[in-house]
This record gives sequence, structure tokens and C-alpha cells, in this order.
Amino acid sequence: MDAYQNLEEKTKEIGREIYTSIEGQVPSVFDTGRWKGKMMEWSMKDETFKIQLFRFVDALPSLNSDQLAVRLLKEYFTEDVGAPALIRNGIKALGRRGVVPMIAGRLIRKNIESLARQFIAGKDPKDALSALTALREEGFSFSIDLLGEAVLSDKESKEYADRYLDLLNFLHPEVLNWPDNPLLDCDHMGNIPRLNISLKVSSFYSQLNPIDWEGSIENTKKGLRPILRKAMEQSASVTFDMESYYYKDLTIAIFKSILEEEEFKEFPFAGIALQSYLKDSKEDLSGIIGWAEKNKRRITIRLVKGAYWDYETIINRQKGWPVPVFLNKEETDRSFEEQTKMLLGNSERVRPAFATHNLRSISYAVSVAESLQLPKEAYEFQMLYGMAEPIRQTLRKMNYRINLYAPVGELLPGMAYLVRRLLENTSNESFLRKSFAEKTPFEELIKPPGPLKKSATEADSVSGQAFQNEPPADFSKEMNREKMKKALDKVKKEMGQKYPLYIGGREVRKEDHENSINPARPDEIIGKVSFASKEDAGSAIREARKAWDTWKRTSFKERANILIKAAKEIRRMRFELSALEVFEVGKTWQEADGDIIEAVDFLEYYAGEMIRLGTMKRLGDYAGEDNTYGYESKGVGVVIAPWNFPLAISAGMVSAGIVTGNAVIFKPSEQSSIIGWRLVEAFRKAGLPPGVLQFLPGRGEEIGEYLVTHPDIDFIAFTGSKDVGLRIVRLAGETVSGQRNIKKVIAEMGGKNAIIVDETADMDEAVKGVLDSALGYQGQKCSACSRVIFIGERFSEFCSRLKEAMESIRIGLPEDPASFMGPVVDREAYQKIKYYIEEVGGKEGKTLLKRVIDTPGYFIGPAVFEDVKPDSPLVQEEIFGPVLALIRAKDIDEAVSIANKTPYALTGGLFSRSPANIRKVKEGLDVGNLYINRKITGAIVGRQPFGGFKMSGVGSKAGGPDYLIQFLNPRSISENTLRKGFAPFEPPPE
Repeated sequence: MDAYQNLEEKTKEIGREIYTSIEGQVPSVFDTGRWKGKMMEWSMKDETFKIQLFRFVDALPSLNSDQLAVRLLKEYFTEDVGAPALIRNGIKALGRRGVVPMIAGRLIRKNIESLARQFIAGKDPKDALSALTALREEGFSFSIDLLGEAVLSDKESKEYADRYLDLLNFLHPEVLNWPDNPLLDCDHMGNIPRLNISLKVSSFYSQLNPIDWEGSIENTKKGLRPILRKAMEQSASVTFDMESYYYKDLTIAIFKSILEEEEFKEFPFAGIALQSYLKDSKEDLSGIIGWAEKNKRRITIRLVKGAYWDYETIINRQKGWPVPVFLNKEETDRSFEEQTKMLLGNSERVRPAFATHNLRSISYAVSVAESLQLPKEAYEFQMLYGMAEPIRQTLRKMNYRINLYAPVGELLPGMAYLVRRLLENTSNESFLRKSFAEKTPFEELIKPPGPLKKSATEADSVSGQAFQNEPPADFSKEMNREKMKKALDKVKKEMGQKYPLYIGGREVRKEDHENSINPARPDEIIGKVSFASKEDAGSAIREARKAWDTWKRTSFKERANILIKAAKEIRRMRFELSALEVFEVGKTWQEADGDIIEAVDFLEYYAGEMIRLGTMKRLGDYAGEDNTYGYESKGVGVVIAPWNFPLAISAGMVSAGIVTGNAVIFKPSEQSSIIGWRLVEAFRKAGLPPGVLQFLPGRGEEIGEYLVTHPDIDFIAFTGSKDVGLRIVRLAGETVSGQRNIKKVIAEMGGKNAIIVDETADMDEAVKGVLDSALGYQGQKCSACSRVIFIGERFSEFCSRLKEAMESIRIGLPEDPASFMGPVVDREAYQKIKYYIEEVGGKEGKTLLKRVIDTPGYFIGPAVFEDVKPDSPLVQEEIFGPVLALIRAKDIDEAVSIANKTPYALTGGLFSRSPANIRKVKEGLDVGNLYINRKITGAIVGRQPFGGFKMSGVGSKAGGPDYLIQFLNPRSISENTLRKGFAPFEPPPE
């Protein structure tokens, strides 16, 4: 007989009982007789107001003065925001003179703190004790989550772990003295803990990253072991919370790994949360149940629907990865119900904990349990502290065990949690909103979700665009980690080969060659590269001229198709090319992968752009006259490429020249010539005709100037230092005998980039953003942050956290996935950076940090100097390494002024939650690429076209809609179509 017979009828019956009990009641958060309820009501009515309110709430705790709080209130709630009359009138009053702003500031804080108290049990264990005791007396158990889990350094990780130990030590004697409550202290198989904690594994190791799978597991367990030991000693429970999808598999692996250790094999009260909104959650649940069966242990599984839906949908679409969550709530609800059955059907190995406020989900779980004849003690419901009071009270009266998830922590770290709860309560899909605010009928609330179906995830992430960025490798997936390891082994075995020139479709091998070396191991030769002479350069120019005569007549569609095929070839070689960059230029796994996918993006984007530009366009609407506008190629060009993005920038400049119908002579950087050869191979395999692309590695002083000054060169595309770029501009401007064209120079020449951080910034995001921007690829990016301009009184906090974060990153061999930083590119770069650190830095500012790396290879640790003057060489000169200058400014106007006082205008950034400061930076900061509340490196083709002005560049922006025009000559053709008074019919131009 089917155990689940009449399951739907039972669910409705149980649901009706609960609904009847809660009817007419209102959770405190929706009580419009109180300030909190009014705010919720307004938020649900006006989306703009809700967004501004939550952003203000998010920023408020970091504001260190009442005046600043009032200023930000005015900035968020302008006349354009549909704020209620009460708020509008209050803001008007703040404009009057007197003590009103100070009083208002305190009142604002008090009201927001009361809102936080709704969801946060206390600022610390002692402060939370009375609330937790009251919960126990009311018949509820609890699981404590310590807020402030964002850690950026080893110091912060240790402090977070110590807080859990302090929590356990403080509460353990307290809970022992509580009167017995069989419902809370026992399940159907025996005693269960009174003291329960929940934790996030990312808080126990600041460098946690699935790319370093084994290292992340081992280092996280070091922080977790003392917590589990203490929990075993005190018979407390520990539940591993689930975070973002990127960490999901790693969290499960850490959970299993530490519980398989001999010391914890007998720990009876471990648990883990699983999110039913993930498409693979059913598979994960099955795997964990199987693991528990295999290891003959019983664990708690907290089934949640998921709290990061917005984040998961946005971040995965940004990266081009499959969206891992169901896209509609009905699918999530169905998934939750399927997994409810799985949990209750395996109660001998699982303590099911259903984390939901949803009437349907609760009723369904009870119905399944009753169908399986499980006692009420066999499972529990978990709810969030401060929410759904009528539901939890009703279930308690019905003798179900209710465990409340109770956050504890200061208001500032708790804001992220608080905002998530506010979003949850005001969401259109929220059960609480539907049932208590919108009074949705019972029949609608209890309706079963539809069957699971394939979501239209990818279709709606394309957004109708032909061009899509190549997704970065998802190294949280084992398959990609294994591909990278195999590629590293393959490249290592192939080291030492010889690489030729490529002229007129022929490989030319030279006796004159240079060794390409591994900067992490300077005695390791990656390969031997033939170097060109002036005679070779002359031959290449002649071959290019011949090839151009045919190539310029090749249809633009055929030329674009060559780029598409080359992109396909690079995509095929993706991991091998990444591995080559690891060894030849010292890039870490993710930095190398980023360069490869950007190369693919350039090829495919420029192919599409050529299709757009290649069609002649009719201009005007004049009877008897046909006016068209189009482009033709310039001729023969030289591409002089850098080593820091050896494939992407090379591919971008070379493909731009080729697809526009020019012939190109490609001179790669001396430090990355083998990667340059791989690009040539991709074009050869794509079917590029001989002579259209020449490959001329060599010494800049020998062939570089020869090519730049040759009369048969029509354009030069260059990326590199300002000094070399300006010399190219000067040389190209000198017309020589026999020259037929004024040479076009397309040059990107670096930057001295600043990030402004103000007193309203999210400090977690600011420190992380500066860290990534300053130290990504050892600071060897023209977009790297080399200056931070700080406004306000939180400078010491920022400096302290930045220093600790920089001290915690791993510096080592780039083939090791644990390494955040590898070596700088060569001895010359090493010596230059050392000079600025040792000879200039200490004289120009106070040394905040100077990490010394004592290991073979060109390794340099980060150096940070504070209180540096705006005119210091540290601030004005491009160092191209992990050296950071910190500058103070009194306000946003001075900060922008300081940022603009360099010769460069490439990238810049701002971390701020002040709308006024954001507006001023948008209007006033002289940069080609401005980034707000994110890192300033990592421009994406087609999304953030890259390039600057002043001394940062003379061309337009790479990866943008006007880049190819620089490689073309525009032509206008006008034909008189009138013949003896007769003109053919011509439809008007589109």
C-alpha cells in the first residue's frame, strides 16, 4: 500500500488547522502600528523607496557621526524618491538650523538599531542571554550564528574562531541550569543538545578558494577543530551553514573530511545546511545521506530554500556560467518537497530540520511524517529569529519542536544579514508578505507547486546579443582543476623546444636566439626563440605588402570568419595556453585563464564589429544621388605587444589589424614570445593566408625602431610603457622619403591609478577591492591600483585590515593553485621595483608593510607606504609592481583633485555609499575606465571597453565599438544617378 496515499488531503487538513490558528494575527515586522511595520508597508508599495531604504540601512552603521548620517539620509531620499510624507517632512526639517540634525541623527540610529534588534538576538553572547533564555522559557530552542563572518586575513579568521569558543564557554554553564523540556531536549532516539551553533566555513580560512581544493580543506579544518572539540566536550551541536554556490562543493567536502578524522568520528551532533533552490541539491542530499550510511553515523540536515537567489542569478550570469538556482519559486518549492520526503524517509541516519516559514511546506512535511508514522520528535522546524511569530507559536502549541536561527553580533557586521531579511520579508514571493500583509486566501497558500521542469536559464542570460563573453573557468568544478593540472604537466614536458620566425608563410629558424625563462625559476628554460634581424624585418615588410594586395580585397565576412576559427582554436587549447602563461610570465591559474578568455573575446567581438562596419551605408535622402560611406584597410601595420597580457592584448591588436583587411607584422614581447607563437599557430590553423601575418620576435632596439620608421609601414599598434610609447609617436611622426601615408599610432601606455575610499564605504569590500586591484598579477597591470586616497576617520581601520590581508595572502610558485601572487616577470622588473621599495618608499612615507620573500626566483612581496605626499615619486611614477601609496584627503573634492594630478588617465575607482560622492567622481575623475564599489582591474571586452587618455593612450578603447575604426580609412562615395532627366527608383535609407 502507498505510504503517501491521500498526502495532498492530509497536507490541506494540517494547513487548515495552522491557518485557522494564525488567522488575524500579525508578525511584529508587519505591525503597521509600529515604526518597523510602517517601513515594511512603504517598502512593499514602492520599489524605489525600498531600494533607497535598504541602501541607507546598509550604510548607516559605518557612519561615524550624526551629521554624516543626516547628510546621507538627504542624499538617498531626494525629491525624486517617493518617500512617505512623514519622511519627506522630516528631511525638510533637517535643513533648518539648530540642533535638529544632531537629534535626528541619533533618532535615525535608534530606529535602525530597533529594526536590527528585531532580527539579531544581541550584540554578544552576554547581551543575547536574556533573549535566548526567554526563547527557552517560551518553549523554543535556538541555533546561534555569529555575525561578522567576512574575514580578509588570518588574524580575522582566528578572532572569529575565538568568538565561537568564547560563546560556547559562556553559554554552556547557563544552559545546563535551565529546567528540562523533553520536547526541546530529546528526539525519538535520545537526548539532543540544548546549545546549538551554526557557522560558515569561509570564516575560518581567509584564503578559502576551491581552486586550492586540498589546501582550503586542510587550512579550514585547522580553525574548525577547536570548535568541534569544544562542542564534543559540551555536548553541543554544530551545523555548517551553506553559502554561495561557488563554495558549495567545498563546504560539503570540508564537512565530510573533518568528520572522518579519528577525533570526530564519534561526534554525534554535526549537521549541514542544504539549499533546495539549487538544481543539484537533490543529488547533494542523496550523496550526504549515502555518506552518513557508509560511515554509520547520524547527522542533522537543515533543509533551506536559499537566501542568495539574487546574488546567484546575477553573479553567474555575469560570469557566463549556468545559473545554478531554479528561476521561479514554484520549482524551488517542489524541490523542497521532494527533499522533505528524502529526509523523513531516512530518519535513521538524518535528523531532519525544515527551515521554512511557508504554510504549505510546513504542512507538507507534517503530512509526510505522519504518512511514515514518524513521531513529532523525529524532526523539527527551524525559523528565523524575529520573524513569523504567529506560525512558530502555533506549531509550538501543536507540540512540534521549533528551533530559531538566532544571529548574534554587532550592528555593523549584522547589516548584510539584516538587509537579506528585509529583502526576504518584502519580496513579492515571500510567504509572510502574502499571508500577513496581502491576506492571500488559504486555498492559494496551500496550493501544491507544479512539477519540476527544465528552467529557461541560459535563454534568458543571452539577452538577445550576438556576442557573448567567454566564461572564466569555474575552478570549483573538479573537472576544470584536473584539466589545468594535466596541462601544466604537458607544458612542462615540452619545455626546451625551439621556436622560429614566421615570414611569408615560412618558418625561419635563426642561430641568433634568446631563451625564454621561467621567472619563478630563472634557471628553467621554457623554450629557445629565434630572434629577427633588420634583414628579416625588411623581408617581412615586403611579404606583408604582397599579401595585402590580395587580403584587402577579401570580403569582410571571410576575414571575420578567420577570427571566429582562430577563437575556436584558442578555446580548444585553453588550459594548455593558461599553463604556458603560468610558466613563461608567472601568472597564477585564474590570472592566466582570464588572459586566454579575453583573447577569445577580442577575436569574436572584432569579428562581429567588422560585420557591422563592413557594409557600405547610405547617407541622406537625395533624389538622383547615391551617397555611401564605408571603410577600407590602411595597409601594413606593426603590432608591438606587451608581456603582461601576452595573449589577450596581442590577439586584440593583431586581430583588429587583420580583420580590417591589413597585413600585420607581429613583434611579441621578448619575455612572452612563445605565447606569441601560439597565437600565430591559431591563425594558421584558422586558414589565414600566408603573408597576412608575420611573426618577428626580436630585440626592440634592433628591429623595433626599424619597423616603426620604415616608409612602408602605415600604422603601429603598441601597448607598453609611456617612454617607449612616446618615442614611437615621435618617430612615427617623422615623414621619410618614399613614405605614402601619415602613420597612425594606436597606443596604450599605462597608468598611475587611484582608488578613492570614503568614510561611507563598505570596508570589507574596499579592502578586498584594493587588495585585488593592487596585487593581482603582482601589480603588473597597467590598470593596477598604485594609489589609495582615503577620506575620513576610518583610515586606521582601513590600514590595519589591508595590512593584515596582505600579510595573509600566499606568495609562491604560480603553478601552485594556493598562490595569490607569483614572481615579477624578469630581473629588470625585479630590480626596478626593489629600488622603489628600498630607496624611495621609506623616504617618501611611513612604511605600513614590506613583505620580504626569501626564495629563488623574481619574487617580491607587497609594500605599502602611508601618508605619502601627492607629488611624491611613489605617487607620480609608474612602478609596475606590488607597491601601494596611501594618501589622506579632507573631502571628496580634494580626493578627486589629488587623483587627477598625475600625467595619466587610465583607470580609477571609488568605494562609497554616498550618492553625492559617487556623482562627483563620475563627473570629475579623469580616467578612461571608472569603477565604483568594485576592483579597478579586469575590464571585459564589449562590456567595459578599455583605454585611457592624457599620457595613458592616444587611441580609442580596446574591446569597444570604435576600436576597429583606427585600423581603417573612411571613404565617402557620391554618384549622380540622374540620366537625361530619368532616375531609377531608390528606396529611402534605413
